[in-house]
Amino acid sequence: MSRRRGAAKADPTWITPIIGWTPSAHSTIIHAVTDEADRQMPFPVSRKRPRFVELSGEVMSALLDGDLPAASRTAGVTLTGDFVSDRARWLWRLRLGQMDADPGQARWMARQVAVGDEGLVVGHAGFHGPPDEVGMVEIGYSVAPEFRRQGYARAMLIELLRRAAAEPAVTTVRATISPDNLASLATISGFGFVEVGEQWDEEDGLELIFEVPADRNQDRAVTGSRAS
Repeated sequence: MSRRRGAAKADPTWITPIIGWTPSAHSTIIHAVTDEADRQMPFPVSRKRPRFVELSGEVMSALLDGDLPAASRTAGVTLTGDFVSDRARWLWRLRLGQMDADPGQARWMARQVAVGDEGLVVGHAGFHGPPDEVGMVEIGYSVAPEFRRQGYARAMLIELLRRAAAEPAVTTVRATISPDNLASLATISGFGFVEVGEQWDEEDGLELIFEVPADRNQDRAVTGSRAS
């Protein structure tokens, strides 16, 4: 998915401290992403019940350096090798640059996705930045190879749609996908996304652009959760 985004302002209400699982030697408070969507009913989560947990600048810096043990200690969870792949490190460099330019963008950025009581990290997800001048946000998510084809991508998508629907500043949700990425195309099916164009991404090449109104996401996510 493309990662080029513009800046916009939004009310920072997503980050609330909760106690999360950590390795026994590194007890810490994890700041999980929560927002008004968590209080809106009915709006079910996927049966996978992913938790979006803060991926701080300190953690991203350690990942950018390729220091997975240090990043895991700082994050308080065990991150997978996928977090230090060449592609992931390119993303951390981009996100750190965005956060340096505008610290207010941090709450919209990539977050580690944990599941289960043990806090198993299966990938990362988030928005490419805050909503632009017309209220559009672009979603991005990645599942670690060992957890693919288990419904986690769809679970991440459901959570992103829920959170977009709860943000008053968001009017449109965008996903950009390579026409050859059949798995990602299948993931967004059933959520009301409509192809609106295409673009050339420097990292990923040709991408199809899909969009859906944010206020349609609640009903679509209900439908999608039943299939996850």
